[in-house]
Amino acid sequence: MAQASALFQGQTPLAVRMRPTSLDEVAGQGHLLRPGSPLVALADPAGTTKNAVSVILWGPPGTGKTTLAQAIARTSGRRFVELSAVTAGVRDVREVMQDAMTQRDLYGASTILFLDEIHRFTKAQQDALLPGVENGWVILIAATTENPSFSVISPLLSRSLLLTLQPLTDDDLASLVDRAVADPRGLAGEVTLDPAARAAIVQLASGDARRALTSLEAAASMVAPAPDSADAGDAPPPLITAEVVAQAVDRALLRYDKQGDEHYDVISAFIKSIRGSDVDAAIHYLARMIEAGEDPRFIARRLVISASEDIGLADPQALVIAVAAADAVAFIGMPEGRIPLAEATAYLATTAKSNAAYLAIDAAIADVRAGGFGRVPLPLRDAHYPGAKRLGHGKGYIYPHDLEVGVATQQYLPDELRGRHYYEPTGRGLERDIGARVEKIRKILGD
Repeated sequence: MAQASALFQGQTPLAVRMRPTSLDEVAGQGHLLRPGSPLVALADPAGTTKNAVSVILWGPPGTGKTTLAQAIARTSGRRFVELSAVTAGVRDVREVMQDAMTQRDLYGASTILFLDEIHRFTKAQQDALLPGVENGWVILIAATTENPSFSVISPLLSRSLLLTLQPLTDDDLASLVDRAVADPRGLAGEVTLDPAARAAIVQLASGDARRALTSLEAAASMVAPAPDSADAGDAPPPLITAEVVAQAVDRALLRYDKQGDEHYDVISAFIKSIRGSDVDAAIHYLARMIEAGEDPRFIARRLVISASEDIGLADPQALVIAVAAADAVAFIGMPEGRIPLAEATAYLATTAKSNAAYLAIDAAIADVRAGGFGRVPLPLRDAHYPGAKRLGHGKGYIYPHDLEVGVATQQYLPDELRGRHYYEPTGRGLERDIGARVEKIRKILGD
């Protein structure tokens, strides 16, 4: 009987079969894998336990936290014990510590404890790790997708090295996909991959290696001949196209180039939909950018600009909400960051609009650039430095707080610009009230 096709080798997922056996095979994370780095030192078989340091790996899903831990264990020759914070408790941790001490004392064996999702451990559970880490019974490699400053207790943080993993680049993912197609552990060359299909898999993965390999495996299973097919061994390898990828992952392939025309077209439509108060269109374009892997910080910056340019003082709260959304995205990351982005988008799209402040500053800048600035009126000049008062600085200045109405009849603009109005409030939203107040103030000022 012919050997089973690589496409039908049991039920072990492709992402598991393709896990690196050494740090040299790890895709991405070059900033953590330079010669002499802590992770490289941990993986060195000639290294000593005395110089080993526990580490906390912080990064998004699919960036290689588990992969790094297992590659280090395989390469270094150390014992490897894996626990998940989802299922393990204090008793499990203490058993690992006791066993590690036994292995060290009887056989001189060093133990790596890989703890996945450490942020799910309670304070008491994390406290149970401290003796083993502090006394060197185990070398802890902990993984988390949440900020360790908030999810890991300070004593454990101080005894470990915090390393931040970055999402894989498109080039990293493309190399990983190509290797999986050719590698005997992967698809062993039993399919071919159209360049557009590779680009689609990379785009849909959004920096997540596991997602890329899962998508590739799903697409390969759709084009693979049945294992008992009579001509399966004679036919050329089946081709995976972009359309096959789209069908396999059940997601539409977005035509979106983050450096090309579609990037500018979609963000333009997004801002114009907010400006036009069409909340449904704005949310649609937000979804397209999120699904295409657009940088959420870029989206957040555009929301802050829109709140200032298109809404302004018609609703000053819009800027507060946009800035809060930007801070939230930076704090929690994606995919949860989509929620504050959507909240801010909906608020900006549905609130009152005014570009009066935007027009005001541009008009003032235009005057300044044209030479229309003049001298500051004497009453407004600084009178604190020696000799200023002899020059008339501050003379005749009226302190508004001394007046019942809080507004003094005095000149603020230079003579050349007296009577010039830059800010013209609209009658929309809060600016309706601001406009009435500005009109009264200008009358008092004599403008």
